[in-house]
Amino acid sequence: MFASLFRAGADDRSPWGDFWFQPVGAKSAAGPRVDTLSAMRLSAVYTSVRVLSESFAILPFKLYKPSADGLKKTQQKKHWLVRLFTKKPNRFQNPFEWREMLQGHLALRGNAYCQIIDGPGGSIAELLPLHPDRVQVEVMESGNWRYRYTALSGEIQYLTRQEVWHIRGLSSDGIVGLNPIEQQREVIGGALGAQDYGNRFFANDAKPTGGWVEVPGTIADAAARGKLKEAVGSATSGANRHKTMILDRGMKYHEVGLTNKDSQFLESRQFSRTEIAAMFRVPPHMIGDLSRATFSNIEQQSIDFWMGTMLPWTERWEAAIEALLVDTDDEDLCVEFDFRNLLRGDAVSRAAYSHSGVLDGWLTRNEARELEGYDPIDGLDEPLVPINEQTLTESNEPDDPVSPPGVDQPAKEQPDGGSARLVALLNGNAARMGRRIASGKVVSPDILAVALAIREDQAAAWLAKVRQEEDEEQITASLVALGSTT
Repeated sequence: MFASLFRAGADDRSPWGDFWFQPVGAKSAAGPRVDTLSAMRLSAVYTSVRVLSESFAILPFKLYKPSADGLKKTQQKKHWLVRLFTKKPNRFQNPFEWREMLQGHLALRGNAYCQIIDGPGGSIAELLPLHPDRVQVEVMESGNWRYRYTALSGEIQYLTRQEVWHIRGLSSDGIVGLNPIEQQREVIGGALGAQDYGNRFFANDAKPTGGWVEVPGTIADAAARGKLKEAVGSATSGANRHKTMILDRGMKYHEVGLTNKDSQFLESRQFSRTEIAAMFRVPPHMIGDLSRATFSNIEQQSIDFWMGTMLPWTERWEAAIEALLVDTDDEDLCVEFDFRNLLRGDAVSRAAYSHSGVLDGWLTRNEARELEGYDPIDGLDEPLVPINEQTLTESNEPDDPVSPPGVDQPAKEQPDGGSARLVALLNGNAARMGRRIASGKVVSPDILAVALAIREDQAAAWLAKVRQEEDEEQITASLVALGSTT
């Protein structure tokens, strides 16, 4: 079954070759017959498929399990799905080759198939790819469908829906994805026709073929006219090309004066390349067309590629994995192909992103290190808290500071409004730290020192003495006293 994937047998007409299994392409209005193999002769098609396949194959695969309240998610690294998509999808391929091939099937044929090989305990041991040209989807009278696979030996194998992982592209019936090459046959056919014409043109030394002979008078004998035509044709083609031709009786030879510019040949080829890029929704500069690219817009086009082109593809894969591969017992698992790092730009932009996230408190220092590929460091897992920014629920009103219960407010005795604001800030930070400690959360000495504006050794000494049986009010009062005495 799987050996067919390794045969370079597109033109092999032996009983074991792939020639007899290839779909018969329809003839386009431009002349060439169009199918997936002939379309790949175009550099724009080949490059577009390669860009989509390789771009998807490099994306990190992540599996998450959300918490009961849905507010947090924990990454799963030991699940069998992670092994399939990051280590070994089957006995023949590595994950990059496997994902690259399946995405190529999707982009070029609109469908990707894998046979599911079950493993122990409801897991999946392997996902063996099936070539789309060898698979037929048969809809039965019940409305259900099955997959008919033709092996290299000619043996027919029928697989149920539960035995095949099927990723569909754009579909009109929800069963089989539409083949983009078939849907855009005329665009591909026109480009192939222009390419074939260009090859014939340059094979003829970049000169238009044919010409005409001017003869004084008339040639009434048809046989003599035919002989003259044959003689001139033989003298101007094949091995006699570029050799001197001698004409007598006043005859003159004239070449056809049609040029490529007259037929807008180069313009039509350029337009076809742009159309093909649009068909695959690939930015033209990624397939070598720099006619409209500038230094200022290439970076934005690259971001648009990930957001507008690759994001729908990753969503399609994620939905297919969650719907068809995840066991019902683990149906709350979340799959993600993460390309956030690819959108963060150059080193300066990444540094500004991490710096802003750490200082504003929504990114921990270890998370910033992970984004840059560095190992975590102990003590950098807590987010930094900006002292001059608090929510109303965690601080007192600045204009009317209120101390926690049981704590006197010396600020009202101070005529200086600045002292009142500092005490209010201390009370608010102490109340917030008190709630965290009373609820059992671990507070590190450096965080407590920053919150109360004290030395870290003082914070560590206080944390060593605090008793868990104390309630929130007692802990808060103790924190206020600690911050006021330093």
